[in-house]
Amino acid sequence: MAETLGFDNKVAVITGAGGGLGRAHALMLASRGALVVINDLGGAVDGSGSDKGAAERVVDEIKSAGGEAVGNTDSVATTEGGQAIIQTAIDAFGRVDIVINNAGILRDKSFHNMTPDLWQSVIDVHLTGAYNVTQAAWPHMREQSYGRVVSTASAAGVFGNFGQANYGAAKMGLVGFTNVLAVEGAKRNIRANAIAPLAKTRMTEDLMAGGFAEKLQPDLVSPLVTYLCHESCESTGRLYSVGGGRVAEVVIAETPGFQSDELTPEALADNWDTVTNQEGYTVPASATDEIKLYMKELG
Repeated sequence: MAETLGFDNKVAVITGAGGGLGRAHALMLASRGALVVINDLGGAVDGSGSDKGAAERVVDEIKSAGGEAVGNTDSVATTEGGQAIIQTAIDAFGRVDIVINNAGILRDKSFHNMTPDLWQSVIDVHLTGAYNVTQAAWPHMREQSYGRVVSTASAAGVFGNFGQANYGAAKMGLVGFTNVLAVEGAKRNIRANAIAPLAKTRMTEDLMAGGFAEKLQPDLVSPLVTYLCHESCESTGRLYSVGGGRVAEVVIAETPGFQSDELTPEALADNWDTVTNQEGYTVPASATDEIKLYMKELG
């Protein structure tokens, strides 16, 4: 059995940590010795308003349990906010080792009713927010040759969900974001992964109810996040589905495909079953890896 995974003196920044998943991640990491920055604007599910006490309540929870934490109420949606969040970690603890991009809002609407403000506000928090915070932390991670980034994607992006074009686009964007961070961070011992969690939180309570929902407590997602943040974890550039105690890797795979030196629409129509045959698929580790597939196929 593996020894207990500790985080002594590792500094973790967690966005949207005033409740739900972020709070659960913060409590688990702090209980294992991490020094934690609790970022939360304290807004409603749709991002409106703010409650400066949301972050401080989690800070108090951690401190009363013997841990160390500081609060931050800046918005992830601006460059200045992202920089201020990371500066809070530097000022309080002198470094940043872990970034967990968890902040999010919902502004659901069927696509034919989607408006530019509904679209942009969700992109700004989920996708640009992850960029703003991680970009501010990246130089510190590069300089110390160590970092762990975990971003919160969603099945709504990977598989699609009605009424969530904005949310799904942002969440799948985070998968691409994660893949590139993993490639660029490899030489500096910076690892990046994404999770697609299923949990009962403020953002999902209207979608789930009853006994099933009760099995999806946020603290059942945190063990995966904690492991991905640990220095011993080798995983990078990966996406994991997690909920209710179940963890599974989600892969973007490529079928063997169909190749012709004289490719035509008619040839594709005749060979579409070959194009879409999922037997013998491969999972490219990067875009370069996929190019190697083409080089092999095309001689």
